Amino acid sequence: MSSESLERIARNKNVARAAARQLSMEQLHKLAEVIGEVIEQKKDEEVQRQEEEAEKARKLAEIREQINEAGLSLDDLVTEQPKRKRGRPPKNANANKG
Repeated sequence: MSSESLERIARNKNVARAAARQLSMEQLHKLAEVIGEVIEQKKDEEVQRQEEEAEKARKLAEIREQINEAGLSLDDLVTEQPKRKRGRPPKNANANKG
């Protein structure tokens, strides 16, 4: 089953019911179990992502505080702006814009 089919089933209750009618009770229970596991895995991944984002924000706040305490600004840390590349664009750069 393609991901497009799964998305269609997930978006429309009648489509889901029609697909479910083709499965036995055993298959439906197994599907429910697998979907439950996938949902739990997604929840765990989301919690971990949020924890990582919070840790990143905490570290960033600490660094900003240390910069302020040292009497520095971000301009003091960046001595030179990155230089832009010069030259001609690749030959096929405009080929995709047709």
